[in-house]
Amino acid sequence: MNKSIPLFIITGGPGVGKTTIIEELKRRNYNCINEVARDIIKEQAKSNGEALPWADKEKFTLLMLKRSIENYIENKDNSFITFFDRGIPDTLAYTELIKLQPSAQLTKAVKMYRYNPIVFVLPPWKEIYQTDSERKQTYQEATDTYEAITNTYNNCDYQLIEVPKLDAKKRVDYILSIIENRQFT
Repeated sequence: MNKSIPLFIITGGPGVGKTTIIEELKRRNYNCINEVARDIIKEQAKSNGEALPWADKEKFTLLMLKRSIENYIENKDNSFITFFDRGIPDTLAYTELIKLQPSAQLTKAVKMYRYNPIVFVLPPWKEIYQTDSERKQTYQEATDTYEAITNTYNNCDYQLIEVPKLDAKKRVDYILSIIENRQFT
């Protein structure tokens, strides 16, 4: 694996502050890719579509994979650091969590589209967890998601670095210090 790949994933269960961190990174002028699942849920809800995690999970998973691959391809040749709010392995973790057989396309995509081997994972954080129109999971389901994600990334040969429970600016400082100290820039 090439450690100079400037594509970094920020992941974890729902409601742990990923989007807030992405927004802080954007404020600091980093290239950031939003979470595809949340966008899909908004689009499907608006169009009365069925590709939703509480309706047709298989269609939802296929859309997540398609969008994640598109985002990867659009950014794979970047020479500058890019942060992804979740990556292709998150789709694999989701299929395992809902006990859906991963498609051959998904298995191939996880192997083919590699991000930086360092992945930043945010642990469950009950004090900040909230549900909303796109996030309907209970806190226990969010914790289960975290477990599935960490297992999947470990099984896909990524090195997980847990981001401490701090305010968003300090979390971003921590992430950037890891990148700078490991000379990925």
